[in-house]
Parts: sequence; structure tokens; C-alpha cells
Amino acid sequence: MPSDNPAQIGIFDSGVGGLSVLRAIRGELPTQSLLYLADQAHVPYGPRSLEEVREFSREITRFLIQQGAQLIVVACNTASAAALHDLRATFPEIPFVGMEPAVKPAAEHTQTGRVGVLATPATFQGQLYASVVERFAHGVEIYQDTCPGLVEQIEAGALDNPATRTILEAALQPMLARGIDTVVLGCTHYPFVIPLIQDIVGKDVRVIDPAPAIARQVRRVLEQQHSLPENAPPLSLSQAARLWTTGSPAKMHRLLAGFLSEEHVVEPLCWYANGLVFC
Repeated sequence: MPSDNPAQIGIFDSGVGGLSVLRAIRGELPTQSLLYLADQAHVPYGPRSLEEVREFSREITRFLIQQGAQLIVVACNTASAAALHDLRATFPEIPFVGMEPAVKPAAEHTQTGRVGVLATPATFQGQLYASVVERFAHGVEIYQDTCPGLVEQIEAGALDNPATRTILEAALQPMLARGIDTVVLGCTHYPFVIPLIQDIVGKDVRVIDPAPAIARQVRRVLEQQHSLPENAPPLSLSQAARLWTTGSPAKMHRLLAGFLSEEHVVEPLCWYANGLVFC
């Protein structure tokens, strides 16, 4: 039976990238309550050590559970690669949904047998990515690029300026020369520059945004828990979500209208003795 008290969904990322996942979850589950935490004090996670990312992820998860989250979405490919297994072991009572580079659908649909993947160094180094490639990319050539500086450009709201285009062209042009027909976005920040990516690669190259698949998985988990409300009205962002950042709330607030087409109050959090506290 559907629940009268739907589970709150906790979502976290190193920055604003996970808002692409929040956006997809709102589209799939418009009646759900959401908690979103951007760890902008430590963005980007990509160059950091796996253990450091695990520590951040554990403390963020602990905070979101304290605020009422009953399901956690690790809306960060780097944190998923570094910490998802550890989080499930540390918090066995909480279901987790993590990010996985969409190599499987790319390999299934490529016509040229050549696929490009854009992701952070930590994602490429993680066992999760290696496992996905080993299981699903037989007979497919995979070309990788870490797009240095792209996360920082997106965090600054520079979605279509010359510097952002230069980063993406440096990554994509060599892949296009090798005949790719599919681009996998292995970082939750990257869907916000899909229009620019599509302009560079052309209409015949498919660009895969993983966020809709993550939103569908969240729905499946909630259905298994019987945690979806029945006949509840859709919620506006201000009704549905509570947003925190460990960086500048004013800066994140300015980005929200461009990223989500809605404004919202952003509350500050501070790291203290490796834990999170209200500032």
C-alpha cells in the first residue's frame, strides 16, 4: 500500500552538479520531499584521494539521515566510485542509489563501435567504472577524457563561454576524429553543458545523460519500500526541497535559476572537526 508519510530523499554532490539529478527526480517524482547538500567547500572531488572522498561522503550521509533522509542518492560519480560500497556497509539500514557511467546503453546502441566517456580522474580510476567497462563494453572501443577545469567552469555558471567550449573541444575533437557516435557523461555536472556538447559533436552523435535513469531507479526503490504517496499534489521547489551548501549560499542561489529555472533559499553548513554543523 502507498505510504501516507513518504520517504524524504537525501541527495548530495561535491557541488551543483547533482542538481541535474535533483531536476530529474523532481520530474519523475514531483510529490517527493528532497534534501540536497552541495559540498562546495571541497569541490571538485575528482582530484582528491578516494579515502578523502569516502570521509566526506560518510559525514554528509550522517547529516542527511539526521535531517530525516530515508533514502540517499549519491549524485556524484566520483563519490559513487569512491564511497558507495563503504556507505552501504556503514549505513546498512539506508538504501542508496549511486551513479554509474552509462557505458552499457552506449555499448548497446553504438553503430560505429566507438564511444567517448567524459568523467573525472577518480571515476576512471575506480573499480565501479572498470567493472562496467569489463561487463558491458566487449567489442567496443572506449575513449576517455577527464575535461580538466570543466567542473570549475560549471560551478561558476559558465555554461557556454569560450573557455568552456575550449575544454570540451579539446576532449571531443580527438574522439570525433576516431569515429565515436556516442558520448557518455560520467559526471553529474556535465548535463548542464549538453547544449554546448551537442553543438560541438553534431546532431548525429548521441549524448547520454544518466540522470533520468537514476530518477527511475529512485522510483523503483521507493515502490519496493511502499513509500510513494497516493494522489498527492505536485510540489514546487520551495515546497519540496531543502538545500544546503558548505560553500557560499549566495553564489549557489544565483546559479539555481539558470540550473533549475526556479529560485530557492540555500542554507549554509560548515565543516567542523570532520563533521557538518549549522553555521
